[in-house]
Amino acid sequence: MCLSYPGKIIEIKKGMAKVDYGREIREGRIIAGSYKKGDYVVIQGKILIEKIPKKDAEKWLKMMKNA
Repeated sequence: MCLSYPGKIIEIKKGMAKVDYGREIREGRIIAGSYKKGDYVVIQGKILIEKIPKKDAEKWLKMMKNA
């Protein structure tokens, strides 16, 4: 089982999104869906798999920071 947490898209170029996770930047391929800079997403296997509502992402990140 894997634990994934949201990161924030900081750049989109040629179907790839750079996602900021605070301590690292990851890249993920956009296969389907509509994404824009500032969206919170989850990457699994270098593929964007889900967009997370901002409110939920910020709540999750706050909880992880305090853990």
